[in-house]
Amino acid sequence: MSEAPDSHSPETLRAEFAAHGQGHVFRFWDALDADARRRLVRQAAALDLPALLRGYAATRTEQPRALARIEPPPVEASPEHGGSPERFRVARDAGEALLHAGRVGVMVVAGGQATRLGFDAPKGDFPIGPVSDRSLFTLQAQKIRRLRTRYGRAVPWYVMTSTATDAATRSAFERSGYFGLPKQDVFFLCQGMVPSFDFEGRLILERPDRIFENPDGHGGAIPALLASGALDDMAAREIDTLFYYQVDNPLVRIADPVFLGFHAQRDAEASCKVVRKQEPGEKVGVVAEIDGRIGIVEYTEIDDARRNARGPDGELMYWGGSIAIHAFEREFLRRVALRADALLPYHASPKAIPSVDANGQTCAPKQPNGVKLERFVFDALPAARAVSVVETLRAEEYAPVKNAEGNDSPATSRRALVALYRRWLETAGVALPRDCSALEIDHSRVDGPEDARSLGVSRAELARDAILIDVGGGG
Repeated sequence: MSEAPDSHSPETLRAEFAAHGQGHVFRFWDALDADARRRLVRQAAALDLPALLRGYAATRTEQPRALARIEPPPVEASPEHGGSPERFRVARDAGEALLHAGRVGVMVVAGGQATRLGFDAPKGDFPIGPVSDRSLFTLQAQKIRRLRTRYGRAVPWYVMTSTATDAATRSAFERSGYFGLPKQDVFFLCQGMVPSFDFEGRLILERPDRIFENPDGHGGAIPALLASGALDDMAAREIDTLFYYQVDNPLVRIADPVFLGFHAQRDAEASCKVVRKQEPGEKVGVVAEIDGRIGIVEYTEIDDARRNARGPDGELMYWGGSIAIHAFEREFLRRVALRADALLPYHASPKAIPSVDANGQTCAPKQPNGVKLERFVFDALPAARAVSVVETLRAEEYAPVKNAEGNDSPATSRRALVALYRRWLETAGVALPRDCSALEIDHSRVDGPEDARSLGVSRAELARDAILIDVGGGG
């Protein structure tokens, strides 16, 4: 009896791709050397071509949601905006109980490069400290160290990288001694990659021997948690709840007990934080109730009437801007990951994508020549049994680093950090000069006004030029 053909043999792969209208992927085959052929075969064999084509086809037929079925969602408003201080106090107690029990892990989405910032390294390595130039990773590790000290339990850090940043991120952690955290409590996982298509639905070659691929978006975090074994690691550690955030937001209150407490009290499988939109046209997704389920509506989906609608109090009706801070239950993440194709659909964005010309030369087009596919983590929200939505203050928790200049830049983020530190110290009774242009606090020692008060930080402990707080060391 003859052997069945190898499903990954060049001949079989070429036939399969041709049958799906993708035979052009191998159009330079005859000109490739043996190594190049092996690279192309290895990449092509790793693709689930039918599933990929179904995902791409769905982006072409995606219909706008019926806006008549979108309503403002229930939100736990902050005490500053009319919320109950007592409810927030009770939620804090509930969240702290989870942390004391060691039931919480932390995940950072850190697959992005800092090329838009002119920085040739992973974004998590970007220097953000107003005085010390500490990196985003350093600042966030300090916060996790403070959690470990405050609650007396390990808080494992799940660090999602991408193919472009994985090696450099691991190297940064090794060079720094894991930023003062135990190595065994840092778990790296790499998000998936997905090919791009031209406007005719054909896979794009960036080289004669390579299909162009890009990271599969922040929604790729959920399948990556399953594929990497991170969910199994959480189970082994008896961690039920995962706090999720993005690396470019230095103000994030990592594993905020108030947020975790509301999540637990509602018996939620997924939760999200929101801030009040600065103005109706701000380009952020808003949390809404869609067909009776909590989800996020992109700013492009809302018509002008709803975008500008205000309630009897004069406030925007759709004011809850998403800031990519979530809490998820472990088994909910597993359930979504197993149904990723259905629950985390691909979204297509027109982009200028490097591609080869007829002669096999790579070209960098100036105009969009195809679409990149990505998944959005918030697409999982409607699948949750219950969702908690909690308001936080922009000045307290949202100052992302996205642009080299202007809004959401390193300059605005550092100013927000300095302003936050000033408020903490003034609340603790430390009077700072108003012209202080740089101020920095070590989060592993002081991670909030309560810490500042308990340490008894005084004016005498400020550096002579008022740009640094001495809290007894830490790094």
